[in-house]
Amino acid sequence: MSTITQSNPPPKNPGSGLKVLITGSIMQMFLGILYVWSVFVGPVSEFFSWHIDSVKLTSSFMLCFFVIGILTGGKMHLKVGSHKVVLCGGLLLSLGMLATAFLPQNVAWLMYFTYGIIGGFGVGSAYNAIICAAQKWYPSKRGFATGVVVCAFGVSTVIFAPLIRTLINQFELRNTFLILSAIFFTATMVLFRFIRLPDENALAAVPSSANAAGSANAASAALLAKRQFVVTETIKTKEFYFLAVSLAFATAPFFILNPSFITYAAERNAEAFGLVIVMMTGVANSCGRLAIPLLSDKIGREKAALTVLVVTSICALFLSFAQSGLFIAIVLTTAFCFGGLPGLYSVFAADYFGIKNAGANYGAIMMGFAISALTFPMLIGLIPREHEAMRFITLSAMAAGGVILMLFLLVIKKKKEGMASA
Repeated sequence: MSTITQSNPPPKNPGSGLKVLITGSIMQMFLGILYVWSVFVGPVSEFFSWHIDSVKLTSSFMLCFFVIGILTGGKMHLKVGSHKVVLCGGLLLSLGMLATAFLPQNVAWLMYFTYGIIGGFGVGSAYNAIICAAQKWYPSKRGFATGVVVCAFGVSTVIFAPLIRTLINQFELRNTFLILSAIFFTATMVLFRFIRLPDENALAAVPSSANAAGSANAASAALLAKRQFVVTETIKTKEFYFLAVSLAFATAPFFILNPSFITYAAERNAEAFGLVIVMMTGVANSCGRLAIPLLSDKIGREKAALTVLVVTSICALFLSFAQSGLFIAIVLTTAFCFGGLPGLYSVFAADYFGIKNAGANYGAIMMGFAISALTFPMLIGLIPREHEAMRFITLSAMAAGGVILMLFLLVIKKKKEGMASA
């Protein structure tokens, strides 16, 4: 009996996949708090008398440990079941918020640990467990399934940005963290039990007369027929490094913008739209999370990634001088492109390294995401603020480097396909 079977009893009907998609998407909306840190930056800096650049660094810690959580969740969901990983991840996020609420004002740096490390790790674990479950329920529509659940992750910004601003104004900062902790705890306890992996034997038993189920079974069988890489094998391949490094370069512009949307808005003659920009980036982010994986189902993963990287490079170049309305448009386009990357690269993991260990392999690829989140803001910060245009020109060049890496990946894929058909 497989590990999946032991941890997840056979579903009674294939409609369980839809249940996973719905409840997983709702859970992702709560986990998306990861991208709302820019709303906290000002109040946290003021309350703790903490330099604003140090406050912004909390976001980098959270994003870095988000990826470590993805890697851990990808490994553990096969051993203990997706629902248990979602439970643990959601409770860690709630615990991180709770601990942050009680931090003394003279040790604000502990927020790196409570909000950044504990919260980020919890979000990443649950996030990947949900994606893995969705992909395995819909193997023939992995782009669609992944797009739906990660789209919900992006919607979180639209919901929580104004809510957090209101809570801080009404109840002050500490009580806001307490309220959020209670919200996340409740959501986790209600939703986690529905997010389960399909049993391989049960799926195979679904009547083939049902076209959708038959297609899913055929797709699942084809994916399982490929070599199923474990992480230690994956990290020895050229493809892994092309994917991880291109992801790092593609995400860097957004990581520079994300904790500073409101600050940049004030500097670029768009101060009145600061909070609106935060909310609209959530909409753009979530649209990208749905649209780009779906596009990759149509035109191919590599071509979709190339499109995203080229547009990101152009946007970063424009950010070196954009003001007012142009600045807002470029930020939203950057957020759209960034939003599509997590879903797109999770499907890359299944395509290149097999679906069985896709969760763990996706976590390994996402180390590029973590390196980008933790190191590039600090490295770009070494360029003086008076030369800010050079910061964005550098980011544009990095995204262009990602284009080159993706072209190499496409060449390697075509060579392998040519050898296989010979």
